[in-house]
Amino acid sequence: MALHPLNLHRKLLQLQATLSTHSFAAVQSSFYPPSFSMMTAVLRSRRLFSFAARRLYPPRCLSTSLPYVNEEEKFSSKETGTKCNFIHPSAVVHPDAILGQGVSIGPFCTVGPSAKLGNACRLYPGSHVSGNTELGDNCILMMGAVVGDELPGRTLIGCNNIIGHHAVVGIKCQDMKYKAGSECFLQIGDNNELREYTSIHRSSLPNERTIIGDNNLIMGSCHIAHDCKVGNNNIFANNTLLAGHVIVEDFTHTAGATVIHQFCHIGSFSFIGGGSVVKSLRAAYRKIFMPADGNFQSIEDRLTELQKDEKLSQVPAVCFLVQSIRDSFEEERRGICKFRSWAGS
Repeated sequence: MALHPLNLHRKLLQLQATLSTHSFAAVQSSFYPPSFSMMTAVLRSRRLFSFAARRLYPPRCLSTSLPYVNEEEKFSSKETGTKCNFIHPSAVVHPDAILGQGVSIGPFCTVGPSAKLGNACRLYPGSHVSGNTELGDNCILMMGAVVGDELPGRTLIGCNNIIGHHAVVGIKCQDMKYKAGSECFLQIGDNNELREYTSIHRSSLPNERTIIGDNNLIMGSCHIAHDCKVGNNNIFANNTLLAGHVIVEDFTHTAGATVIHQFCHIGSFSFIGGGSVVKSLRAAYRKIFMPADGNFQSIEDRLTELQKDEKLSQVPAVCFLVQSIRDSFEEERRGICKFRSWAGS
């Protein structure tokens, strides 16, 4: 008659307490088939081999906060003498890459031979660091983020930065004047948060730099093109687009879907509203660029006529708009598109 599993377990414990090790193994083999005893021996040897491997190769373990790391797989700094790294078995890390202490690299990540990761950097699954790229301490790459490119030049990112999901940072610019093989550079400061699908490109010329300062929040799907200079403590709302060579100073705020033309300069504490226009400015804009009365005068004549308007000429914002347009006609300024009659062309 077969014994109940609980009764069988109790009987084995009693025998283990009274019999020697060899006699217990013999009794155990009488209760279980030979295959079970063999499996037990294999599992014991596997545990011993795993413990020995961990002692021989401590850098493959890390005390980390990534959710896919099992608590049983963590090694404390007391056991290894230093704060060691965790590299997931499916990650590809080039042996020439330089890793700081406490670096955590998740599944399916890649780290190139010229990459340098600071202390406590975390790469979430599917993120990539390539080219001559340096990450400061405590940087986080979310899933799918791509930092750096296999190009001459360098991508330098400071400390405590967050690169959002599927963001692309430090790749080749989208400028026709870029020549293949030329060095290009990107420099990002500290404490920036670059949200999902943001793209930031390197410079277009070796003597230029794309620069992002400190403490900036760049929301989802924003784009910062080649050779832009962004200061500190700025907030760019979703889909803000900066063309090449744009300068943004400090403490600016752009609303959603703001587009800034190349070579523009945004001063400190500026606020650019997405699609919102002051009523008087809208009326002035229509008189200058969209005349409804068939006024086909030159833009200079229309500006003069606007300055003679009794109401609009008293609005400071309108006066600033007119003066700004006039300034754009000066030498060495890119200016704006002037009206041209296409009749007879």
